[in-house]
Amino acid sequence: MYRQILRISRAGRTKSAQFNCPRQVERQLCSKSDEVRLAQEASKKYTSAPTIFSKVIDKSLPADIIYEDKKCLAFRDISPQAPVHFLVIPRVPIPRISEAKDDDSELLGHLLVVAKNVAKKEGLQEGYRIVINDGKHGAQSVYHLHIHKTEEVKQG
Repeated sequence: MYRQILRISRAGRTKSAQFNCPRQVERQLCSKSDEVRLAQEASKKYTSAPTIFSKVIDKSLPADIIYEDKKCLAFRDISPQAPVHFLVIPRVPIPRISEAKDDDSELLGHLLVVAKNVAKKEGLQEGYRIVINDGKHGAQSVYHLHIHKTEEVKQG
């Protein structure tokens, strides 16, 4: 199913674009204790070996990919903590944000811009959270840098 969006350019011409509409799949939300347990398990296994995200990148593991380019890709989390929960990962296997090099700054900025653009495409106009977990004490469960877009920020 495709959604067609019309935009009016400054010259007054109408342009349209088609976007693949995400299929809505009901998934059980992951609890905080599940996240901590997964992080503890992952920290024990941390090596420079390929991760589950490496398999998503090379397409040997299926994923609901919602965006990709030559630097990164975004896909829906298999254990969502919110109705709209996706990850943005670099193609370069940086294990943790704390291990990123200073010359990775352009890539890191690109990941945040992609997260913003995908959130907008997903219809999240009112706010949301962007999270990067780092290491065992930061609840990182996969040692391949990834950005989570989690629940929308609710105003009280």
